[in-house]
Formats: sequence, structure tokens, C-alpha cells
Amino acid sequence: MSTDASDTDRPAAADDDGEDAPEAYESLLGEYRRIANVRSAGEMLSWDQQVMMPEGGTPARSQQLSTLSSLSHELLTDDAVGDALAELDAIELPAEQAAVVREIQRQYDRAEAVPGELIEEISTTSSEALPAWEEAKAEDDFESFAPYLQKHVDLKREYAEHIDPDRDAYEVLFEEFEPCLSLERAEQILETLRETLVPMIEEIRNADADLATDAFTSLGSYPADDQEALCRDVLSTLGYDWDRGRLDTSSHPFTAGTTFDSRVTTRFDESDPLGSLLSTVHEFGHATYTVGLPDEHYGTPLGEDRDLSVHESQSRLWENHVGRSAAFWEHLLPTFTDHFPHAADVTPREAYEAANQVYENNLIRVEADELTYHLHIIIRFEIERALIAGEMDVEEVPAVWNDKYEEYLGIRPETDAEGCLQDIHWSHGNFGYFPTYSLGSAMAAQLYAAAEADIGADALEAGVREGDFDPLHDWLTENVHRHGARYETNELVEQATGESFTADAFTDYVTEKYGSLYDLDSV
Repeated sequence: MSTDASDTDRPAAADDDGEDAPEAYESLLGEYRRIANVRSAGEMLSWDQQVMMPEGGTPARSQQLSTLSSLSHELLTDDAVGDALAELDAIELPAEQAAVVREIQRQYDRAEAVPGELIEEISTTSSEALPAWEEAKAEDDFESFAPYLQKHVDLKREYAEHIDPDRDAYEVLFEEFEPCLSLERAEQILETLRETLVPMIEEIRNADADLATDAFTSLGSYPADDQEALCRDVLSTLGYDWDRGRLDTSSHPFTAGTTFDSRVTTRFDESDPLGSLLSTVHEFGHATYTVGLPDEHYGTPLGEDRDLSVHESQSRLWENHVGRSAAFWEHLLPTFTDHFPHAADVTPREAYEAANQVYENNLIRVEADELTYHLHIIIRFEIERALIAGEMDVEEVPAVWNDKYEEYLGIRPETDAEGCLQDIHWSHGNFGYFPTYSLGSAMAAQLYAAAEADIGADALEAGVREGDFDPLHDWLTENVHRHGARYETNELVEQATGESFTADAFTDYVTEKYGSLYDLDSV
């Protein structure tokens, strides 16, 4: 297959290691760029469906996305890709070229194992399930969504069976989102988080701490238009590239795009401005990673993110280590009160305490505090593992969900809308996605600790306090963003921090931070 005309204007394929690329490598890149462009087009259509598309557009959009998904699969499994990979397998390549081939080979092997008809059916089901989920959530009607969830479970079991019938199906699905860390290692990190957080949360709830948890929520309402204006100011302050992005609203905050066009969304609750603010900072982390990927490698694995764990490390780093920091609130509060004068008497310390409260009764994951957030993840992880393993029927999900919330968080949803229907992921059939949120949080702490060591903790904090985020942004670009998918996950963390990926930095960080906030005896 020939490359797109636009590709012929690009520089010669990567000889970043100082060597010319073999002809087969050039051919492989040409084929892959076409695949990447089809995928990007599909992602933009999906963004439009969630943000801009009229409600009646689903039938056509479903077919459009299904066609693009099928086309991407056909291009990836084309003989031209397989032949180039086979030829390159016998050639010793420079490091960056070898990384590109490694990443394409991984995708090719998985795609070749799955029939194109199944890929198309999964895409169609996802497109149809999205509006069904939105309506079911609005109407608090899990039963209307259950058939779509069941179909996704069946299709993804079949998908995993094609890839490797001898392995745990959930493990195979997890690799879609985190191909470089084993599920066993992910479970070990989740267990470390559980062992650290469950007793800490219990101690916090029993602590006699007088924090200003309602510093903002006790003051009245915060109009959505004013919240949006604040979020735009915050994005500008953080360094969001408006020439390559935009801010919109959606039922579930997300980011989509490429290094040239990375769009963020948020949502607003007029009783609590922190939800949209911190969600926007979170999505900024995703967007700044995507925009930070090297332009010259667009359409190749060197211009793509490493995986969702790394992506989440960027969003959680900006949301928690920056957006929830005392220094950030010292900088932001004057801007905040410009938009909301009725909060003029809130002090930076009170704002910091409000942003870091540990909730006793929050049911919504995207509105959760930094600690209980991970129990939300563990609940979803356990439920979807049971679904894929056939240990739970779809009809049981609401009851099991509610029981686990009562067991792990001491609260029980009164409706499915605030329970098992709150997240968008299962409408897309994204089983195996949720663990990457907690993996990303652990990675964020390790990366931020390394940034503090390199930049200087005091200098980094002073920069945040003064609204100068360039040192942190430059450090992340140098150590994470610019590498794309050159390194596998653990190697990327080792390159950036000097150590293998563990949860140690996260446990140290939350122990120190929340021990000080709540004056815990264990610290």
C-alpha cells in the first residue's frame, strides 16, 4: 500500500541513532502512519459524539466509527505490514527504530489474531451503548443498559479468547491499556495502596481535626458560566496551548486528540466549584502530555503516549501534586475570588484544606478525594474481573456494587445513577482500564519526587506559588513526554527517576501529607 501524500513531505524516517533506516522500516512507517491517521479520525468522531453531536446522530455515527475501526484493523493486518515486520526481524536496528518495530509488532500480533468482523461489532456496540448509558444514567435505569453491558462482556471474552485462549481473559484485556506491566504487578501495587489507605482513612475519620472542609460549599452557588471562565484562566496559567486545544463540557470529563490537537472537557456542579476545577487540572495533565509528544514523530509510536498508566501519571500529578498543593492555592485564590467574590474571605489555608478533605460520604469517583479515590478503583476492578471471569452476572452488578461501597467506603448508593452507572468506561467496553488510574497515581508520586530532587523541592514549590510552571513542565517533557513509546513503562520510570516503578513514593507522600493535615498519630 502507498503512503498518504501528506507523508511524503515528512523528513526521512528516524535515523535518530545516526544510521539510515532500512527500506522495510521506511515502508513500515508509511503503513503505520495511515493506521494512526484513521485512528485519530475515529477518536475525533468519538469526541464529537460525546460533546457536540445532536442526539439523533447515533445511527450514522455508529456506522462511521465501525467502518473506521474495521479499516484500521485491515490496515494493521495487511500483508505489507506483516512482510515488513518479518524482514525487519532479521535486522539489528538502532534503539529508536527497534522500539518502533517492537510497538508495531505488538499491535500487529494482537490484531492478526482477531477477526475484523469482531472488531467492527465491538465498535458498533460501543457507539450504540454510549447514548444508552447516558439515558440510563439520566433515568436511573440500569436494566435498560444491562443488555449493552452484557453484549460488551460477551464480545470482550471472545476478543480475549482469539488473542490467547490459554490465559486469563481479563489479563489479556488489561494489556490493551497497560501492555508493559503484568497484571500481577498491577495487583501488587493495588494491594499496597489498599494496605496503606484503608487504615489511614479509618484513622482520619476518627481524628479530631477541625479542617475547613466546607470553605467553599457553605457560601452559596457557583454559576456554571463563571466556573468555566475560571477553568479557562487556570488552563492558561498552567500553560495550556490554546492553539492546539479547546475546553468543552461533557457528561464525563475526558481528553482526546493528538500532539497537534488535544482537547479537554469538564463538567460543572454549581454547589461545588472544586469538582470542575480539579477535573480541568486533571485533564490538562493528559493534554499537556499529548501536546508534549514530539511533533516530528507524529503518526509513529515515537509520537504516541506510552500507555494509560503513564498517561494517568501525568493527569494525577497535575491534579494532586500541583492542584491540591498549598502553594497552588496561594497562587490561585486571588483569581478564584475575582470570579467568585462571595469567597473573598476564604484563606489559602482553608482552600487547601477544602481541596484535601477526605470524604465520609462521597459516592462519585471523579469527585473523590485523593485517598478514597483508590477504593473506588478497587471496587470497579473487582467487579469487572468477576464479570469477565463469568463469576458474576450482569444483573447482579447493582447489588454487588452497592454492597462493596458499603464494605469499603461505609456508604451505600441510593440510586444506580450515583452507583454503577456513574462511569462511562463500560459503555465503551473498556474492561481493564480502571487499574491504570491507581497505577498512574503511584507513578505520579514517584515522578514528582524525582522532579523535586532534580529541580529542588523548595524551588519547585516556589515556582508553583508564583504561577511559574515552566520548570515542572520542562522536566516532564524532557523525562517523559518527548520519549513517546520508545521505552517500556518500567524503563521509562527508571530513566526518569533512577528506580524501578513501585508504590513507595506514593505511600510516603500520602503518609506525610495527610498525617500533617489530620495530625495523625501514625506519622
